[in-house]
Amino acid sequence: MKLYSLSVLYKGKPKAVLLKAAYDVSSFSFFQRSSVQEFMTFTSQLIVERSAKGSRASVKEQEYLCHVYVRNDSLAGVVIADSEYPSRVAFTLLEKVLDEFSKHVDRIEWPVGSPASINYTALDGHLSRYQNPREADPMTKVQAELDETKIILVCASCSNETREGPAGAPATAVCAGPPRVRRWNRGPFRQREAVCPVGVRVCTVAVSVVV
Repeated sequence: MKLYSLSVLYKGKPKAVLLKAAYDVSSFSFFQRSSVQEFMTFTSQLIVERSAKGSRASVKEQEYLCHVYVRNDSLAGVVIADSEYPSRVAFTLLEKVLDEFSKHVDRIEWPVGSPASINYTALDGHLSRYQNPREADPMTKVQAELDETKIILVCASCSNETREGPAGAPATAVCAGPPRVRRWNRGPFRQREAVCPVGVRVCTVAVSVVV
């Protein structure tokens, strides 16, 4: 997954004003970078002009996915990414950037500002950090860790443990009796239905997440 650009704009009438932008076009050849950057600037402005105040949207443009957020005060942000980048993380980034921008730049400057005149230097850092949504976004990090965990199923009658992974994969517990809840020092508890290969009954077993 890849982020290509992060822009802050002002939704004017009739044109959108580019206030600040950061780009990562390192994956393109040297001779393509200038035209790609121009395309992303133009696309960001066009999407903001066509979006209503107080709206969010994800727009497919060629092989890119453009995420736009226009606030009610006309301040807007656009992220251009590939189709694999999580939309939720893109909008989290836009909210963070616009909130930060509005605190650092006086709104009097928004309608008449330009990338050269606006004193806001955090965009490049945000673009670089959010290239890896797992490290930048706490919810994505937690979900990724859960996806990579293994689980331990404890048999109620024979205390046999079966390790399965990743979490969410079909699990089978060797159990022919009622479930026994085992105490664990760490990891959240969840209940899971497992089919006993020894007997025919379906039993509920304690699941401990092991990081």
